[in-house]
Amino acid sequence: MKNRIVRAFAGTFILISLLLAIKLNINWLWVTAFVGANLLQSSITKWCLLEVILGKLGVKN
Repeated sequence: MKNRIVRAFAGTFILISLLLAIKLNINWLWVTAFVGANLLQSSITKWCLLEVILGKLGVKN
């Protein structure tokens, strides 16, 4: 369950930041880069802050 939430959260943030970059300001692409960097980091280290937060909120694997 956590993995689905993490992927949905990341995908939503990427799509929203892309839309904001197109409509408002190109600097919103930094949010896209940040999400991408966090996805890459979590794939290497197998640690994700959002998973930790979701665990503390009671979301099961």
